Amino acid sequence: MTDTTSVNPTATDLAFTRPETRGTLAEPAYAGALSFMRRRYTKDLGGADVAVMGVPFDMSVSGRSGTRLGPRAVRAASAHIAWSAPWPWAFDPFERLSIVDYGDCFFDHGYPAQIPETIAQAARDVLATDTALLTLGGDHFITWPLLKAHAEKHGPLALIQIDAHSDTWEDEPGRIDHGTMLWHAVREGLVIPEASVQVGIRTHNPDPLGVHVIDAREVHLSGPEAVAAKVRAIVGDRPCYLTFDIDALDPSMAPGTGTPVIGGLTTFQAQEILRGLEGVALKGMDVVEVAPAYDVSEITALAAATLACDLLALYAAAR
Repeated sequence: MTDTTSVNPTATDLAFTRPETRGTLAEPAYAGALSFMRRRYTKDLGGADVAVMGVPFDMSVSGRSGTRLGPRAVRAASAHIAWSAPWPWAFDPFERLSIVDYGDCFFDHGYPAQIPETIAQAARDVLATDTALLTLGGDHFITWPLLKAHAEKHGPLALIQIDAHSDTWEDEPGRIDHGTMLWHAVREGLVIPEASVQVGIRTHNPDPLGVHVIDAREVHLSGPEAVAAKVRAIVGDRPCYLTFDIDALDPSMAPGTGTPVIGGLTTFQAQEILRGLEGVALKGMDVVEVAPAYDVSEITALAAATLACDLLALYAAAR
């Protein structure tokens, strides 16, 4: 059932009381138990199409820490947009799909060497139920173990990475760093470099490892429609994972992140690129690097929550 015209007087604490996993109900944005988009909190994935999972990890950042608070901030910001279907998609992904909030991946920060496998196993547990996964970070390191779990299920993946940084700097096997997650993923055969593409890059890296790069200048000069078409041509019909680092956005629109870089994408450009990717074989997705301590009026968290909804709509469009 969808009610977007008024607050349902019986719709309180929908994170626990939602009668159905599908549909959109209105609830006051300033009150109630928070979950992502007011979806039901549950570990029971029977019948679920997508699980939203937080990974509150920020132990691999090279700059400012604080992304461990990202999942909580994105969930809170999502309350402001949970009353309606995401605009301007022609359908409500929450009507088309059964989407639940799976809570957060638990790990013991006192044993950092165990954390990568803990994240990968949490993802495996979800994927084993044939439920797709939308992950809220956390710093960008988490994409490496997430890719490991997805590649085990779907085979080597095409990667769409929207980011200010390439994350392909050379590293050592087993080392944890949010700037080298893709170096590890390529080295381990989790992604197919020639079928992968990075969008919004505006930092130097001497070796992209064969991954296509559409830098921020190209986005600004050619426009979102042309960028989306180029991404679709590179990825083709291969199983695809999409990771969105919030620092792909210009700091004027997303100040709440650890490594901001000026000259970035606008929220409109980012949304138009995502809308233009309809038809890709999306298998998994994440939004990472929200650090609320540096945010202003929660605009970074709101951008991340809205882009996460766009990812859900992109996933639903092929269903």
